[in-house]
Amino acid sequence: MKKVEAIIRSDKLEDLKNALTGSGLAKGMTVSQVLGYGNQRGFAEFVRGQRIVPTLLAKVKVEIVVKDMAVDEVVDAIRSAVATGEVGDGKIFIVPIDDVIRIRTGERGGDAI
Repeated sequence: MKKVEAIIRSDKLEDLKNALTGSGLAKGMTVSQVLGYGNQRGFAEFVRGQRIVPTLLAKVKVEIVVKDMAVDEVVDAIRSAVATGEVGDGKIFIVPIDDVIRIRTGERGGDAI
């Protein structure tokens, strides 16, 4: 099993949810609002006549745990749903998961996803 973590633009969350649920790739997901920066480094804004460059940008982090054989499909679905071709589209991280346990039933592994 793998956890696919995608850090994306906030305005692309609905597109991503529709792509993943419509294709049946994700039975569930966790969504968090996060702050951070990468190559984009923020953009200049003018507030009360002062030029302000924020150091942390608002993004959305989506976490999905999938079976190993579905990772490439999920990554492709994420990329096609959220890519704009502009700096700041985000990143996708793939992390191994040792075990999953469904609290309610005690199911483990792939059955608990």
